[in-house]
Amino acid sequence: MDIKKISDQLSVSGQVLPGDIIALKKGGFRSIICNRPDGEGADQPTYNEIEAAAKKAGIQARHIPVTAGKVRDQEVSAFGVALRELPGPVFAYCRTGTRSATLWSLNEGANQTPIPDILSATKAAGYDMNGVVRRIANGGKTPTDVADTTHDIVIVGGGAGGISVASSLLVRSNDLDIAIIDPADVHYYQPGWTMVGGGIFNADQTAKTMASIIPSGVKWIKAAVSAFEPDNNAVILDGCRVVKYKRLIVAPGLKLNWNGIEGLTDTLGRNGVTSNYRYDLAPYTWELVQNLKTGRALFTQPPMPIKCAGAPQKALYLSADYWFKNRAISNIDIEFYNSGGVLFGVKEYVPALMDYIERYDAKLNFMHTLTKVDGSNKRAWFNKVDGEGNTELIEAEFDMLHVVPPQIAPDFIRASPLVDENGWIDVDQATLRHKAYDNIWSLGDVMNAPNAKTAAAARAQAPVVANNIMYDVGQAEGLSHYNGYGSCPLTVERGKIVLAEFGYGGKLLPSFPSWMLNGQKPSRMAWLLKEKILPPIYWKAMLKGKEWLVKPEAITVAKD
Repeated sequence: MDIKKISDQLSVSGQVLPGDIIALKKGGFRSIICNRPDGEGADQPTYNEIEAAAKKAGIQARHIPVTAGKVRDQEVSAFGVALRELPGPVFAYCRTGTRSATLWSLNEGANQTPIPDILSATKAAGYDMNGVVRRIANGGKTPTDVADTTHDIVIVGGGAGGISVASSLLVRSNDLDIAIIDPADVHYYQPGWTMVGGGIFNADQTAKTMASIIPSGVKWIKAAVSAFEPDNNAVILDGCRVVKYKRLIVAPGLKLNWNGIEGLTDTLGRNGVTSNYRYDLAPYTWELVQNLKTGRALFTQPPMPIKCAGAPQKALYLSADYWFKNRAISNIDIEFYNSGGVLFGVKEYVPALMDYIERYDAKLNFMHTLTKVDGSNKRAWFNKVDGEGNTELIEAEFDMLHVVPPQIAPDFIRASPLVDENGWIDVDQATLRHKAYDNIWSLGDVMNAPNAKTAAAARAQAPVVANNIMYDVGQAEGLSHYNGYGSCPLTVERGKIVLAEFGYGGKLLPSFPSWMLNGQKPSRMAWLLKEKILPPIYWKAMLKGKEWLVKPEAITVAKD
């Protein structure tokens, strides 16, 4: 038996034999549901044989036969009744386990369990339920509806990538039928949160209402996405509403997995535990920095990929600079706990950064991953990995702890048929077109191209996607290729920045000649760019489709 656990209540497998019942009993199962009709296979024992063996072992049994490929609503209802009535944990089986997993999924839909949770649980067990996602969304019942709305281009996500690509499309053709799906009321300029945590910006400078930035002429569907049906060109929203499309752009950003660190959510925003990765916590970072006169300050960086790989150490630099200039730094022990093995992934920028690490007398702890926080007792625990792969749990005290959470694709993305084996949207890294569905594109943090996940990257990607969609509809001369460009302004002190600009493979891609701005050295001009120029470029250019320095070149392609 290859038993697959779907939930604490239910596990499933393929066909079992009467001789397997004792093993199921020893495994703790108290009930069995057979979802296979008798006589389906020549080597299949009857349900009566299974029931007799179960009764002998003291296990309850129930027969809810389902014809392969024809799960009916009444069978879903009966399965739900069985799960409520039978003692658990319950073991269910059919020929492969798929029918049992499907019945569970549809019953959970009837119980209003979030669709991403259902799809993730079954996917983890090896069963893909995307083929019945509309039934799940419809409360487990067979849907009779058609599309609630249809648009030529549908964009999932109203963040930097989604708004920018919508505007870039409209610049190319102002009569396009475009809809953006996003449930949020507020749009944030997230690169500004580092500056909030350093006392340079106020938090409210980084937020605008979503309604104020949706491009004119674009329909805003204020809802959350539950699932995708790419074979039917459909997106399923919460409440089982169906949005159909001709072309789809997926750009919902990523998920900050605060729960991935034990105890973290219980102490965020108090006990000296903070993070610049959240709008409401960045001001607390600045409060802690100003109030810390002596003690121990820890800064963490989780495993890649993360949003803006330089942001974890930016928090360190701006905090240390304040302590340095206020002559408190000699009384504060600063440590940087990095899950990776290097300070920064592009080696050309490391020497300048190391100068500041030494200036601030910060201790670097590589291959250390934060796993647990006890805020009330000011303790943090890290998994340390040595060169041979051995792990050791390290405990550290703190007075201030700046945490960067692990980051993953959103649940509804990871459970979808659009992702690679690691849960990211699977695209061609040059064209940003989906590898399996040729009417789907993706940009921003959620796709799997090996580039830095930054707003600057989304700014470069949006015109590429816009051009390539116009090419697909026959209104552009050629395809455009994304070169992996990303930018990370490393705020090494208040007033100076190391401006890292690079593409695929760590290739340096400076926007300015070296005589004007040498990104490998701390620069006041780069600070001016970050503080004064980039915010208005974001709000008034990037989100408006003005492609300053990122207008893509079209590559002529011979059509068949």
